[in-house]
Amino acid sequence: MTTTPVSATLESGVPVSIVIVSRERPEALRRCLTGVKQLQYDPFEVIIVADPAGIDVAREMPFAGALKLVEFDRPNISAARNLGIAEAAGEVVAFIDDDAVPEPQWLRHLLEPAKRPEVAAMTGFVRGRNGISFQYRARQLTARGEPENLNVDTETPSILLPPTDGAIKTEGTNMAFRRGVLVKLGGFDPAFHYYLDETDLNMRLARAGHATAIVPLAEVHHGFAANRMRNANRVPRDLFDIGASWAVFHRKHLPTPDHAAHWALLRAAERRRLLRHLISGGLEPRDIPRLMRSLDEGYSEGMERPLNNSVVPPDARSAFRPFPARPRRSVALFTRPIKLASDRAKAAKRVESGEIVTLINLSPTALYHHVAFDPTHAIWLQTGGIYGKSARNEAVFRLSRRLDRLKREVRRVARQRGFSDDH
Repeated sequence: MTTTPVSATLESGVPVSIVIVSRERPEALRRCLTGVKQLQYDPFEVIIVADPAGIDVAREMPFAGALKLVEFDRPNISAARNLGIAEAAGEVVAFIDDDAVPEPQWLRHLLEPAKRPEVAAMTGFVRGRNGISFQYRARQLTARGEPENLNVDTETPSILLPPTDGAIKTEGTNMAFRRGVLVKLGGFDPAFHYYLDETDLNMRLARAGHATAIVPLAEVHHGFAANRMRNANRVPRDLFDIGASWAVFHRKHLPTPDHAAHWALLRAAERRRLLRHLISGGLEPRDIPRLMRSLDEGYSEGMERPLNNSVVPPDARSAFRPFPARPRRSVALFTRPIKLASDRAKAAKRVESGEIVTLINLSPTALYHHVAFDPTHAIWLQTGGIYGKSARNEAVFRLSRRLDRLKREVRRVARQRGFSDDH
């Protein structure tokens, strides 16, 4: 078992409040908080806005006394986020979903552009379920709220002013805003119960002329856990709030004569999405009319919802509560399938001693690589074959010596995980 140690230091920067909203996903929240514990940044505080089950999980964590807990059990993510902002005493408020885990250097990279006063918002890249492919990278929004990909430098932050009639998109599971800007804009609009909540905020940021930083190395891993709107495979259970959110967006951001035509396009796109799930076996034929009916009912209801009646207090309701961040050395441990169980136990002990551990388990095959944060052992586990691909744009098979491949995988995540750049 080989190690690649790096000295431990905490990155210091502006005070940050992390807001995590959770409902009906207590185990996902536990995993998220286990990852947050390893963040290498100072100072930050953590605010949990959750249902009773989520609050119970937060109270079970060994650092429970350092958390700010707000009980909230309504299906309205905007209202929940506003409650978190009200408690936030940091200069910047960061958001991560309960079904996501941050890389240890997440805050260090995400908050780097906050040193520039013109930057009001920051967002990073999001990796998907395999822990390697990107779910979201850099995007902007059209005047109709539709995302478009942007080409940006993949190593350094890009400071961007909003495009004409559009906005720079922040990703809901990986974004941060200056608290003072959120106060002036009234926070998130509670009319968006689910979906388009940050899109609406992005459009209002753009109208105010604020710059947004896209920070590629500020990464989180997002799992798309099941919720009341979708199952774990992203198959829709209900489209009511998607329809309602589009109606609210239309009322706020599109001229009235454009509503019907855009809604027809959106409705057709939703139907095509449902048909793809039908073909793949996720839905049955009888589900299609039911889901389309819920979409239409939501749109009708959204046309009647009151708009932007939220007020974010100018001062936090509670004092800044620093999270007990601990400087941790980041190490990579190399193992083989036959030794995985014993080496995983050894890795867990090293986590307990205060290290961030990446355990790379490679077999002599061409298996694709996967990365996941193991909440039981609090380690980053990468599996795959010595000759298999990690980034999905690589060759399916690539000859490599074992040690060379291990070094290459460490270099791939060196700056996100906290390894030195010379490995």
